[in-house]
Amino acid sequence: MKKIINDPHQVVQDMISGMIQAAPDQLKHIEGTTVITRKDAQVVKKVGLLSGGGSGHEPAHAGYIGKGMLDAAVLGEVFTSPSVDQVYKAIKAVDSGEGVFQIIKNYTGDVLNFEMARELAEAEGIKVAQVVVNDDVAVEDSSFTTGRRGIAGTVFVHKIAGAKADLGASLEEIKKVAEKTVANVRSMGMAISSCTIPAAGEPSFTLEESEMEVGIGIHGEPGIERKNITTADQIATELTEKILEDMKLTENDEVAVMINGLGATPLMELYIVNKKVQEILQNKGVKVYRTFVGEYMTALEMGGCSVTLLKLDDELKKLLDHPSDAANFLVK
Repeated sequence: MKKIINDPHQVVQDMISGMIQAAPDQLKHIEGTTVITRKDAQVVKKVGLLSGGGSGHEPAHAGYIGKGMLDAAVLGEVFTSPSVDQVYKAIKAVDSGEGVFQIIKNYTGDVLNFEMARELAEAEGIKVAQVVVNDDVAVEDSSFTTGRRGIAGTVFVHKIAGAKADLGASLEEIKKVAEKTVANVRSMGMAISSCTIPAAGEPSFTLEESEMEVGIGIHGEPGIERKNITTADQIATELTEKILEDMKLTENDEVAVMINGLGATPLMELYIVNKKVQEILQNKGVKVYRTFVGEYMTALEMGGCSVTLLKLDDELKKLLDHPSDAANFLVK
């Protein structure tokens, strides 16, 4: 295993320290926890927005902390849900009296721990609502989930709900628009190489030099099919067509597109995938409102990508365009 780390059992703590030192005017670490918040999280009187999950998916989720997006992220160990206690402390850290909204990816551990933390907070009189993101169209159940997994489409939920909260919306209004976003976002990914959890010291799965896995999850969960690697155009077509089968987009519908790298894929290759995705949508008469290409929801150093489409209406377009100063999703 080759990694630029110190102690493989301290990578999350070391990462948190580095994050805070990179943005000391914007981020705050809650001592004794794995919680990172906006520095002014409890000063601004609005609904607090919280997300999180296992580490190893950076910039998710701490990279989306900022005005117009998240108020806090709670980090678990690599590919491991944060504990109930950590989530509970995050809820308390961002509650300014207006309630807290949780955005949860659909993994069994995350859902259970965030819901239990919610119950603890509600017992103290804190209003908490939540949404579970399940945008992955590849498989219905996996080794980590019951139902569809939550992957890169979660970032669009962060952006839409964060904008709504920044505009002063109520907890109920934020929940409603987050649910609408979840209902209209779909993703699918593929991998050409594995990744290594630092504490494990060996790849989580193996692919032959000529192989790729279609529909793989962001923790290396099995996908739909393992087969010989094909061209970027064929990969983009397979991912996009699967999404379109599920979304039922019609001519003149508008979408936001996200081409997401899984950690080890050059931007050059992501742009080549994007070229074909745009062509497919144009041929179907679907209008592309905005396109995002880069690393938004990674899996350590996994090679591969995912495609996400978000069907838009006027409200979602306005919220997508709302300013954000989050380090990894700047919108001016």
